Amino acid sequence: MSNVFTIAGKEFRSYFNSTIAYIFMVVFLVLTSLLFFELQKFFVIGQATLRDFFGLVPIIFLFFVPAISMRMWAEERKLGTLEMLMTLPVRDWEVVVGKFLASFFFLLLTLALTFLLPVMVTALGHPDPGAIIGGYLGLILLGGTYLAIGLWVSSLTENQIVAFIIAAVACLILFIIGVDIFLTAVPRWLVPFLKGIALGSHFNSIERGVIDLRDVIYYFSIIGFFLFLNVRSVEARRGA
Repeated sequence: MSNVFTIAGKEFRSYFNSTIAYIFMVVFLVLTSLLFFELQKFFVIGQATLRDFFGLVPIIFLFFVPAISMRMWAEERKLGTLEMLMTLPVRDWEVVVGKFLASFFFLLLTLALTFLLPVMVTALGHPDPGAIIGGYLGLILLGGTYLAIGLWVSSLTENQIVAFIIAAVACLILFIIGVDIFLTAVPRWLVPFLKGIALGSHFNSIERGVIDLRDVIYYFSIIGFFLFLNVRSVEARRGA
């Protein structure tokens, strides 16, 4: 595991070697705060709740998370450093997990910077702490899933923009296929299956503060599946 944490540390530090990481974090914080307080009319409604915040972030994640993951493998391939990486005495899964953890820690750091929102809401009223905990847990699991998908897509191309677009579209599809409006257009027998695999359906359950072990296992399974695909992609690249 030492190789995993070494790679994770190196990749995490690389985010802050330029101003891009700081721009991402500032844009994310400003955008979420602006939408929460202005568009959702927080002070007009007068309710001490973060429900609107937890409803907005999954949509913002569709653009923010692929932007985090798009460079992880695509940049390696474009710069030609992937071949050098393949010669190092590390296993493919160690590199994949290391890159995932680096991007995941960056995502956690960005989410942690939103702590002022629950502090302010708590100061203004008496929000349900279970819903806040569940909401953040749901965002962490959903963000991790988006990252796993984005990293796999990034391993398939050397173009970061292509990686960003495909990952964003893939995450969007997996998120909305459980929405009622979408389900009205599919055969009834297919509805339970689509709800079962939809990222949004499981997030909605956790976001309400109902933390079901099945939802947590679902997210870990999806993350593991796409990390497995990532490893297979790297192995195919090594054997090419």
